[in-house]
Amino acid sequence: MFYGITDLTAFVLGTIFIVLLPGPNSLYVMSAASRWGVGAGYRGACGIFVGDLILMVLAITGMASLMRTTPELFMAIKYAGAAYLAWVGLGLLRSALARWRDRSDATPHAAATALSGQGAPRPFRSALLISLMNPKAILFFMSFFIQFVDPGYAHPGLSFVILGAIVQVCSALYLSLLIFGGANLAAQFRRRRRLAAGATGGVGAMFIAFGVKLAAATQS
Repeated sequence: MFYGITDLTAFVLGTIFIVLLPGPNSLYVMSAASRWGVGAGYRGACGIFVGDLILMVLAITGMASLMRTTPELFMAIKYAGAAYLAWVGLGLLRSALARWRDRSDATPHAAATALSGQGAPRPFRSALLISLMNPKAILFFMSFFIQFVDPGYAHPGLSFVILGAIVQVCSALYLSLLIFGGANLAAQFRRRRRLAAGATGGVGAMFIAFGVKLAAATQS
C-alpha cells in the first residue's frame, strides 16, 4: 500500500485508459486550439483542470453518497449536461453552415462565436461548464476515484491529493498532445474555408452525439 492507496498500479492504468477515451472535454480543447491557437487551447485545458478539481473535492466530501441516494439529482445533472452539449453542437453546426456559405477566406473567426455565444472566444469558461456538466466525469470521480483509498488510513487527505495529482498529470499530457495537434491544423483551416467548415460541422455533430449518449446514460 502506498500512502493509503490500495492499488496504485491499477489506478494509474485505469486513469490512462479513461483519459484516452474520446469525450467532450478533449474534443473541445483540441477544437479550441485549432481555431484560436495554443494559448486558447491551454485556457480550455485549465477549465478542464478546474472542473476536475471541483469534482474531486465533491467526491471526497461525500457527494458520491448523495448521488447514490438521490437519483433525482443524478437525473437533473445528466439532462442539464446533455442539453448543454447539444446546444454547443448546434452552435457549431450553425457556424459551419455560415462558414461554408461565406465566400471570403479572410474571416478565420467565423466559428469563434459558436462555443462562446459572443464575438470573442472564452475557452476557459466553456471548458469548465463542459467538464462540470459531464455525467461520465462525475461518475468517474464518484465511483472509480474514491475506491482506491483505504478508509482505515490515518491521512486519507494525502491519498486523495496523490490520486488527484496523477489524474491531472495524465490529463495535462494528453491534452497537450491534442492542443499542439489542433494548432497544426489551424493554418490549413485558414487557407481552406470549406475544410474548416466541414471540420467545424463534424465537431458539432459529435457534440450532439455526446449529448444524446449522456442523456441515455444510466446511474450504476
